[in-house]
Parts: sequence; structure tokens; C-alpha cells
Amino acid sequence: MKYFNNILFVVLALVLGLSVPSCKDLTELNENPNGVPEGKANADLILSTVLTDAAATYTHLGYQDAAGVMQHTQKDAWFSGHNNYDWGPRDWGNYYSMLRNNQTVYEKAVENEMAFHQGVSLVMKSFIYAQITDLWGDAPYSDALKGNLGGAENISPTYDTQKAIYQGIIADLKEADQLLSKGKNSYPEIFAETEKADIIYNGDPAKWQKFANSLLLRYLMRVSEKMDVQSEFVNIVQSQPIFESNEDHALMNFPGSNERSAWPNNTVFDGTDGSNFRRIRPAETLVEALRERNDPRMGVWFANVEVPTRISDEYPHNEIVDGVRYLHADQVDESQVNTNPDYVGVPTQMTTPSGYNLNPTPGQTSNNRFVSYLHDRYRNASGPLLNARLMTYAELNFILAEAAHKGWLADAEGYYNAGVRASLEEWGVGEHAETYLSRVNVTYDGTLERIMRQKWIASWTAAQEAWFDYRRTGLPAMETGPAAPREGLPLRFQYGSNELNFNPQNVNEAIERLVSTAFSQGEVNSQWDKTWILAGTDEPY
Repeated sequence: MKYFNNILFVVLALVLGLSVPSCKDLTELNENPNGVPEGKANADLILSTVLTDAAATYTHLGYQDAAGVMQHTQKDAWFSGHNNYDWGPRDWGNYYSMLRNNQTVYEKAVENEMAFHQGVSLVMKSFIYAQITDLWGDAPYSDALKGNLGGAENISPTYDTQKAIYQGIIADLKEADQLLSKGKNSYPEIFAETEKADIIYNGDPAKWQKFANSLLLRYLMRVSEKMDVQSEFVNIVQSQPIFESNEDHALMNFPGSNERSAWPNNTVFDGTDGSNFRRIRPAETLVEALRERNDPRMGVWFANVEVPTRISDEYPHNEIVDGVRYLHADQVDESQVNTNPDYVGVPTQMTTPSGYNLNPTPGQTSNNRFVSYLHDRYRNASGPLLNARLMTYAELNFILAEAAHKGWLADAEGYYNAGVRASLEEWGVGEHAETYLSRVNVTYDGTLERIMRQKWIASWTAAQEAWFDYRRTGLPAMETGPAAPREGLPLRFQYGSNELNFNPQNVNEAIERLVSTAFSQGEVNSQWDKTWILAGTDEPY
């Protein structure tokens, strides 16, 4: 976990000319007279932009819409996208802008024989492309990031299949492993500036090599129902360096010196009554899963409800006495009232979530004191636990536990226990690990469900990984609420308007390769269609 210097965000403006979002296609790079020419741009400065941009983008999704899908959180205002997946077509220009910057780092690294930068750029290329294909499906890959083909602008890049993209990701991570396999003193290109620019690992090639191989295991598991990856997976575990402790995992800490570098939806830079922080509430699904296990992470993530509710005629109906609201049983439907005295989450996909728990003032600017907020730390712009969590040691151990459950490795229980311990330690409650693991609904029981439920819990603020796991395993089981548009959870993002308008032939060919489900309801480019990674499987439906 490393703090990055404020100067890196100034650098973002300097290299803006290298990250212009496409208004027509993925490969047209407009000239910015205020930008730094590629030939003169410093590879370290561009690298810092790639890392900060990728980490922030990953967190914004994992803390917001993906957290809504996977029922970590629900919003009680402006909630339709978060709670009910009312997304519509979504463009991917920001992801390809990051890839353009990253490609510049790679090309400079090759030209100047900078093996460290080349390896890091391959890791980040793999990480970003995996997000793209996991979110949308088929996408421009081999034909992307090329401003000119045959002397003419390439304004309509072809789409590679998801299978081909993953094959490329796997190959790039293997190459990155080799490029990053030497001792730090063997990389003369690593200067103090490089260490400062590398806000993930401070220019440590050994850490990056572990990240490359751990990511490779993530993605091999992702495609394991469609490709035979067992021997490859086992070979990496047995012979290649991977994460060994929480000291290895890939985090970026938000410094919070300005709005761009701050934790999302904080109240430092958005402190109005209508702040986005106020709108995000714990989801009842996660709250009750933690409560059932007496999970010590509950108090790290969530705040106690400001005004608990009690069903009692000790005081007049709907009167607050000493911070407790009293309701008479004959005046309310008790099924609509949550009387937990500590943490109260919002049920999934309610029609009026701001009115939950008999809040008398529902609405977009409501302040519902009868439902929990997130912990006060999430009001801050920065803090020791406010990290972009690109991949953690806990996640790796749950991947290894799943592999052992499949029979690829031995000791599924050992990996499962290590994953639970790592997550508790990451959130500062590691002293409770042995007691927690001894609980009957936490102790490993030999099932995949037990592994995936703890992995889902541990994905807090990186919920897209839980979403990707749910799609291929159906675990943990999720039920939709009354305002959900379909009874099944969505499986992907719809291709965006830019592609539909300016690259119709190629995007429509990709859409034709999607496999509809019962929840697609005849829609084209549906959020409920299956991509290659799910096609032909029975998961999640």
C-alpha cells in the first residue's frame, strides 16, 4: 500500500493529449495542442497516469454499480442505475484511453530496452482488457490502439472474440512474468522517479511479478469452464512466484488532496445535504450475512443506525425517547419494520428505498435516520483503509481454495482459512480470525458455496469480482427485489452508443455472437445475454 505524490495528478493534465476519449471509434486519436507529444513524454509520468486511472476506475465500479448488483449496497436516492441496473448502453472510451497511454509506455519501453516498464505495461494491459471483456464481451483487441492501418485511419476496428482476448491476456501475463523475473539491480531504468511514479509497488519488479502471476490465476479460473487450464494453473502455483501475504497485494491508496485524488463519494469535496455519500446505504443482503456470522468486518464497513426502532407501547406511538423510536404493534405492519438495534440495511430493489423502515420523509433529499449509513471513514477523502483494491491476497487464496475444491490442488480448507484470515487482517480485525473461523456457518464445510460466500464478502469495494464469479458459478445465490426489471441479475454491459453509431458492422457481429437467455426477453444487445465465457453453461441461469 503506497501513497502517491500529488504531482502525479498534475502529470495527468500534462499527458492528457495521450488519453483523448474517442467520439467516433476506438482508434482515432485526435491531436491536442496542449498535450505533450508522444515522443517527448516521459514513460514514468505516463505510467503513473495509467496506474492511477486504472485503479480509480476499478474502484468507482466496484464501490458503486457492481456493489448494487451484488447487493453490498443499495442507494436510497437517484438509485435506479445502482439498485435496478437501469444502465442503458455504456461506452468504454475511458478504458481505451487508459490502454492508449499504456501502449505508449510499452512502445517506449521496447524502444529503449526498459524491461521493467515493458513488463508492468503488459500487466496493466491485461488488467484493463480483462475488465473490458468481462463487462461487455467481444471487443476490439488485436485491431485496437492503431490510429492508422495501411495509411488510412482505422475508424472501424474489428472485434476479437472473448476467447481470443483471454488467450492474449494469458500470453501477455506469461511474458510479463519473464520480463519481471530479475532482481531490481538488473533494471537500470528504475530510478527514484520510477519508484515515485509506481504508486502500486514503488518500482519493485518482484512484487509486480507476483501480481502478474496472481492475476493469471484469476483469469485462468475465469475461463476454466470453457478451456482446459488445469495443468497451466497448477504449474504456476507450484513453480512461479505469487502473492504470499497481505504485503504483496495490489493496492492504491487515495491521498485525498483534491477531488480527483480522493475516495469516491466522500463528504470533503461533496459536503452538501444531497451528497452522494448520504445516498449509499448498506444492503440488507450483506448486513444480514455478516450478522448471521457475527462478522467483525461489519463495524469496519457500516455505521450503527442513528435511531433504532423498537416495537413497544412503553411510550406513545412513533415517539423518539433517548434516541430510540417506539412504535405500537397495532399501528404498524411489523414485516415492514427493522428493529435491529445496531445495523439496518436496505432491502434489494425497493420501489421507494428512501422510505424504508417507515421513514416519514422519503424523497431524493431525504435523510433516513432509521437505516445505517456506511462507516464514517467513507466520508473522508483519504485514510489507511481507503484503497483501490486491484487484487488482494485474500482473493488469491479463495481462487486457490476453489482450485482445490475442483481437485487441482490439495488442502481446500487451508486455502479457505488463509483467505478468511487475510481479509480480516486487511480490515484491521485479524485478532478475531480464529474465533470467526470456528463458527458453524463459517468453518469450511467442503462446499463451493462456502468458499464463494466468503469471497463475495471479502470483495467489499471491488464487487465486480464477485459479480464475475457469480456469473460463472451462480454463487452466492442472489434474489432480486420487487422493483427489479427482471428476476435474474444482469450479466454484462450493453455496447455503447458510440460503437452502435460509428462502428455498426463490427459491433453488430459481436452482438450476434451473444447468447440470449430467458431474461433477455427478445432484446438485442441485452444486459441479460451471455458472452462466450458463459455460453453453453447452466450458470448463473
